[in-house]
Amino acid sequence: MLPNVLLVEDNPADVELLHEAFRECAVHATLHVSPDGCDAVGFLHRQHRHLLAPRPDLIILDLNLPKLDGQTVLQIVKHDPELRAIPVVVLSTAATPAIIARCKALSIAAYVTKPSRWEDVCDSVRDIGRLLPDRA
Repeated sequence: MLPNVLLVEDNPADVELLHEAFRECAVHATLHVSPDGCDAVGFLHRQHRHLLAPRPDLIILDLNLPKLDGQTVLQIVKHDPELRAIPVVVLSTAATPAIIARCKALSIAAYVTKPSRWEDVCDSVRDIGRLLPDRA
């Protein structure tokens, strides 16, 4: 059984890029996509269309999201006793020291600036893959 990853990303091109990177870079996981912060919270709490959603083993979270921004989603996750143990990787173009510090204060597993080169995307995905549980 593959580990479950919740990818919270509103840009379809970035979603496809990460799907491709997981395949090409041999990081074996089932990716579940939420296109905005509200949908991600629904997934995590198994609400609305996500009644049968699996508990993710890892969350990859963009910060710039519609409906509910990524920093708010991160706060919800890290303040919920049922969710706070799930590792969160912030993957975003927003990389100011203040934003990174706020995210790290909430005990994220990693902060990754969205890479532009394919090799860097693969390196980032491999690093993220090391955070996944081994389910062999």
